Amino acid sequence: MVYGAEMAKLVTLAVDGIEVQVAEGTLVVDAAKKAGVYIPVFCYHPKMEPVGMCRMCLVEIGRPLINRETGQFERTEDGSHKMQFGSKLETACTIPVSEGMLVRGFTEKVLRGRKDILEFLLTSHPLDCPICDKGGECPLQNLTMDFGPGKSRFIYDEKMHLSKHVPLGELIYLDQERCIQCGRCVRFQDEIVDDPVIGFAQRGRALQIVTYSEPGFDSYFSGNTSDICPVGALTTSDFRFQARPWELNYAASICQQCPVGCNLTINVRREDKSGGAIVVKRVMPRQNEWVNEIWICDKGRFAYHYAESKERLTQPLLRQNGELVPASWDEALNRVAEGLKTAGKGALTLASGRLSNEDLFNLRILTEALDGKAIQYTNLAGGDLVAQVGVGQGTNFADIGAGTAILVVACDLEEEAPIYWLRVKQAAERGAKLIVANPRSTKTDRYATHTLRYPYGAEAAIVLAMLNSLSAKRPDLPKGVQEVARSAEVQAAARAFAEAENAVVLFGSEGTGLAASRPLAQACANLLIATNHVGRANNGLIGVWHSANTQGAWDMGFTPAEDLGAALHSARALYVAAADPAGDDPALAEALKSVDFVVVQELFLTETARLADVVLPAQSFIEREGTLTNAERRVQRYHPAVPERSGPLADFAITARIAERLGLDLEARIPLRVMERIASQVPDYAGVTYQKLAEVVDQWPIVGRADLYYGGTTYENSQGLGVQLQPAAQRGEQIPLGWLQPSEVVMAGETDILAVPITRLYDRGQTVVPSDLLHQRIPEPYLVLHPQTARRMGIVNSSPVDLHLKGVVIQVTAFLDESVPENVALVPRSMGIPITDPVPVEVEVAEKIVA
Repeated sequence: MVYGAEMAKLVTLAVDGIEVQVAEGTLVVDAAKKAGVYIPVFCYHPKMEPVGMCRMCLVEIGRPLINRETGQFERTEDGSHKMQFGSKLETACTIPVSEGMLVRGFTEKVLRGRKDILEFLLTSHPLDCPICDKGGECPLQNLTMDFGPGKSRFIYDEKMHLSKHVPLGELIYLDQERCIQCGRCVRFQDEIVDDPVIGFAQRGRALQIVTYSEPGFDSYFSGNTSDICPVGALTTSDFRFQARPWELNYAASICQQCPVGCNLTINVRREDKSGGAIVVKRVMPRQNEWVNEIWICDKGRFAYHYAESKERLTQPLLRQNGELVPASWDEALNRVAEGLKTAGKGALTLASGRLSNEDLFNLRILTEALDGKAIQYTNLAGGDLVAQVGVGQGTNFADIGAGTAILVVACDLEEEAPIYWLRVKQAAERGAKLIVANPRSTKTDRYATHTLRYPYGAEAAIVLAMLNSLSAKRPDLPKGVQEVARSAEVQAAARAFAEAENAVVLFGSEGTGLAASRPLAQACANLLIATNHVGRANNGLIGVWHSANTQGAWDMGFTPAEDLGAALHSARALYVAAADPAGDDPALAEALKSVDFVVVQELFLTETARLADVVLPAQSFIEREGTLTNAERRVQRYHPAVPERSGPLADFAITARIAERLGLDLEARIPLRVMERIASQVPDYAGVTYQKLAEVVDQWPIVGRADLYYGGTTYENSQGLGVQLQPAAQRGEQIPLGWLQPSEVVMAGETDILAVPITRLYDRGQTVVPSDLLHQRIPEPYLVLHPQTARRMGIVNSSPVDLHLKGVVIQVTAFLDESVPENVALVPRSMGIPITDPVPVEVEVAEKIVA
């Protein structure tokens, strides 16, 4: 077997008689894994640096003798190497391979060493396997059965008795007795995600894991520590004492929360307390080294509870005498068909990236048949440009390092797409030159080679300034842009980008709305085109969208409206799917009231649904299958995890049944057949089939349920890695430069400040708030000011203030942060505050209410 053939030098060794070739620098434990040989570990993890703490991986290692005079290997009479074995066992997780090495993992000496290590580990470990959450998927349990002693020589009364239900935070619980001090969790938080919020306290047998943050274990990635913990010390609060691993069935899925498209496994079981229903017990990561590797964020892990909410819609509703009342599906669908037919060209469809590709395709076909308009509900433009100059087929952040430049602009990446932040961070650690352009500092700055600051509203200008500093493509740019282009830091960042072999741009929505994001996306595309960083793998444009399938919505033909309010006012009939404009903006709620006929297709009775004439209940992602297209344009399939609920239908099926009543033939039963139509009618998706989406290849590291000690309880991927689409540039199409004038920078008046929208991971959206588990992480409405701005207004930290915005007054909490520019208020989206674009507002100390 040959591994690492892409490396310049290979090393040949033998592990328990199996010869294997691996790249120079490979650790013995990894070489053994690639050879299919079983070397147990506790502290070692293939995604982290080795520490050799647990000593479980002890092996005998022989090295060829080298003649000191000739520098050649000494050989025996039969021509084989003369070997020299050390007098002591060595840790396979810390020793790199060398040419001719012999590794013995199952000699009497090795087995005795492993037995001793396990006996020591069990001296204070409770023998509570029958009630331990990890039982059935526990490396310690499995390895004790394989190598451990049948009984202990240590006295039971000498065991350390510690607390067994310690909340490190509200999401993760620690059983101090079960911890074997391997350090995996601490090292993960420090090395992998740069959130060193837990650590070791005390010494020796009293060593304990503690949290240093407030709130406890304050990290977006905390749930991963329970996956890699080799014992039952760390458990998630929603799975603790809920089920045994061997009782669980599993289904492959895709995260619905952000544009990364993390691969998931949903564990389910039938349970008595739920009336015999099959219910979700936990969400786990599923390996896809091109997308999320083996990690997921806590929002993706815990927010799924919305799908099981008792507040879900279960039957259609019709408005009668001013009230929404239950109706049959036939009654509701007939009413919808009648209303849309009457509207004709006045029909408007409004849908978001929460829908699958199949849903969006059927919606678009129906809308076109009515000669209506298909509008995407989003505040971020540029999906059409991503289809042209997006990252090329074959892109993998894991391959990005030295020789690559990454520009992150107008984006707080950890908040908007945590796994992208993780992968960009790792690329920077491998040598990629990271350029961060943002009006304020974010966590991404820690790894930046170049940091560029600009005032809110000048995001497109800073990118055009980089381009103009390379060559005066547009000498007619505003004077301010030309001045920025002469900045030494901008010029240095531009040179680094232009000279890189590969370059990727990620643009987000920090402080932007739809109007500002259009020139931003175009400026990013221009920079890539002008520097010849399009049309191949690891080069191109990525939009950090607000929804999981925003790119798919663009690909299916949905585009945002320049003025959504005006579009609603002009509509005679409105079909809303997976969007809540009335709940997001009072002005849009008023516009909705002017529409003659409104139908809403949703999971919950949203504010928009309350205004509807017909409400149609839709299935959640755990009850159905479909596909999503992530920000890198990788199409991925998700599968049903639980049986269908009585009542709701899949979105594509609802649309197809409406279409049938209008004389149209759309697929209403099988998503696979909808994808066949997509492949035949949407050129970029030609050749995409459910069969291709199900294809898998070997991945490294080798993880899975077969040997939980090595990679943790992450699921291997046997259901499909998806298909990455080629952008137009990679297909050989010529993409011209396009020029959009940067938006005018909105300035606050003498008594106003500029409110700018930002994104927070934990918001108050419909797919987050129903998850009670996350409520401690979801803040009440707030804004953030610079201390100097607050001082001038008489505002102190954590005080209530009145925010005057769009004609309404909202009481929020004010927090102070020196990283915020003066005279600016950061206002998070989807937090109960109607903000979509930068806008001048008034902020004043809230009046005290006297009882």
